[in-house]
Amino acid sequence: MRKSGWSARIMQRYMLLQVPGVLILILVLILVQRWINLSTLFICGFVALWVAKDLILFPFLWRAYDWDQQNPMIGTWGIAEERLTPSGYVHVHGELWQAEVMKGYPPIDRGETVRVRGINGLKLLVQPDNLESSD
Repeated sequence: MRKSGWSARIMQRYMLLQVPGVLILILVLILVQRWINLSTLFICGFVALWVAKDLILFPFLWRAYDWDQQNPMIGTWGIAEERLTPSGYVHVHGELWQAEVMKGYPPIDRGETVRVRGINGLKLLVQPDNLESSD
């Protein structure tokens, strides 16, 4: 069961990935300060606004940092491009994928409809679509 909303782990990922941008901003402002007389108060205020921007945007962007979510390919249908005994290629969403029939299922003939039930690296784990699943 997938929980809804963001967690502290997602927020930590987001913040850690914002650190390089903040550091580059500070470096650029310090370099600009050499040519233009910028006050330290202006630099601190600008950096604070930058960090506030990241905090304000987090509620809108957190889903992109939820890497643990279920893959959207699972549950989709495809067509076997060749006989899967136990592996071969299938078309899913107009793309050619390497696939393997899940253990306990019979080989799948070319042209049969398959359903994606899992992913192992870049290989889809499929079963014949005409069989009932145990979801």
